[in-house]
Formats: sequence, C-alpha cells, structure tokens
Amino acid sequence: MKLKLYIFIIGLCFVSQMKAQDPIFSQYFLVPQTLNPGFSGFMETTHMGIVHRTQWPALGLQIDTNYAFASTWFPEANSGVGISFLNQRESQSGYVFSQFNVNYAYQVQLSDDWYFRPGIEVGRGWKNLGFQGLLLEDQINIQTNVISASSIDLLSLNDGAIGFWDISAGLLFNTEQAWIGISAKHLNRPNISLTLGGNVPLETFFSISAGYEFLVTDFIDIRFLPFETRLMVTGNFMRQGQFNRFDIGTSLSVGRFFLGSILVTNPSKNSGNSHLLTSVNTFLGLQYTNFRFGVSYDFNTSKIGRTGGIYELSLTYQFDSEAKRCYGCPDYQK
Repeated sequence: MKLKLYIFIIGLCFVSQMKAQDPIFSQYFLVPQTLNPGFSGFMETTHMGIVHRTQWPALGLQIDTNYAFASTWFPEANSGVGISFLNQRESQSGYVFSQFNVNYAYQVQLSDDWYFRPGIEVGRGWKNLGFQGLLLEDQINIQTNVISASSIDLLSLNDGAIGFWDISAGLLFNTEQAWIGISAKHLNRPNISLTLGGNVPLETFFSISAGYEFLVTDFIDIRFLPFETRLMVTGNFMRQGQFNRFDIGTSLSVGRFFLGSILVTNPSKNSGNSHLLTSVNTFLGLQYTNFRFGVSYDFNTSKIGRTGGIYELSLTYQFDSEAKRCYGCPDYQK
C-alpha cells in the first residue's frame, strides 16, 4: 500500500507539471478568444460558440476540454465585452480544472486601414485532484482487516481543491485582410499548488499570432473555382516556461466550405527525444446561414506511441451576418 501511495504522489507531481501548461486548441484561428482578449467583440456584433476537444483517448490518459464563449459589441463606446468558460478533465487521475473569465477590449482607429484593440481578461479558476478518494496507510489495520475512516496523514487534511484569480492581457492590430496579436496570460502568476503550504506559480503564457487572407483569383487565374474563393495563411508562436510551440498553416474557403491544415512544431526541442514536427492538424468546416461548424483531427508525428490522436468539434453562431467583418480575422467565413 505504501508503494501505491508513492506511485500516486509521483504521478501527482507529473500531473501538476503537465497541467501547468495551458490547453491549446487546434482551431484557435476560428475561436481566437482562446488566445487574446483583444478579440472581444471583434465581429462588431453578438457572437457565441462552443469547442470540444478530446486528446489521446488511446493512451489511457484521455483529456477532455470544453470551451464556451459569448461576446458583443457596444458601438457608442467602441468597446467589446465577452465572457468565457473553460473546463478540462483528465480521465486517469480525476483531475478537473475550470475557469470563468470576463474580458474587455477597446478599439482605436490608427489610420484608414489599421485598427488597434487592447484587451484585458480577469478570471476565477478552480483545480481539483480529489485527494478525498485516496486510501492512506494508517487507515488500514492488517490485524483486524478493518479500514478506518480517519487518518493523521497530512494529505488527509487537504481535499485537493484550490481556487485562484487570474489576469491576462492582449494587444491586437488589424486591417480588413490581416491581423497580428500579442497576448500574455497569467500575468499575476497565481499559485496553483494542490498541497497545503505549497507554492507553484503558474508560468505566464505568451502568444504572438498573425494571419493574412486574400482572394485566390487576385494572384492565380483558376476558372473552376468561384470568384470568392479565399486563402488564409496563419501562424501562432506560443511560449510557457521552458516549452514553446509554433503553428503554421493555411485554410481554403470555397463557397460554404473551408478546409486546411496546420503544422505543429517544437522549435526549442527541449530534450534529445523531442521532434521538430510534432503533429499535422487537419480541419474542415461548413458555414450555413449564421452558423459555422468545424471539425479537426491531429495526426501525431512523434514517437510517443499510439495516442488515438486529438479530435475537436466547434460550433459558433453570429447574430448579425451583415455586421462589419474583418477579412483577416479567424471569423472570416461567410
């Protein structure tokens, strides 16, 4: 039993390190609020959606992540306001993470083409590993084969649940065809330790994302494609602690349909077993009236084993389809 307890504690340390990394969505460019609060009210209308992500179901370490958001625009104040909720659950350990956020962005027109949107996000997060389900050594009486309900072990004094405040900020620059955003999450570096008296500051998450969209017919004479066929090129560099990641990809929009792929790379290659290319993320979707549906699957290219891949489903709704649109933003689909 003592050995099982040691294994549990070692696993807890591993989970704590793993969960210190923020979830990153493969369809980040379709739901940019996950990266930068400057996108609050970006469509200058009311916009809402949900994203579901299932990661590594074949490893016995399945992680399910759900994200929901809503934002709206106040033209008289040149401001966008939004809310979001993130929930993440790990199947093996029972670890659960939830966070509710409120975000605000203000728009400033810099020139005829360029706009500037600084944004801020304030959230309340909760983490729970469920220590109350752990059976400790001094609860077991081998002589009588009785398990006591109480223990003097220090772990019994903690239910494995904590709450913390979280502050993030972002800057967004955009035209009708392009955008570039810079964001920093966890600026206050909240303590996320699950043990009494512990101190584990959450590493700040930095992101630089950009995109550019154009009509394909402006550069190539392709007669079999509709005139409104558009191609978007996007990139996103992220860093948190010693880990970094760079995503680069394209999306082709033809009529109501869009499809594309993203290459996920690990530029720093933190260990000798690290791979430069870690996965290839493919996606496709459909725009129908004010709804947009997207589905993606990530093909693992590393030697981690048979993970079962990563699935994502997204559904968004825009209340006013005639509202001003930015062609360079992730919500470019008509």
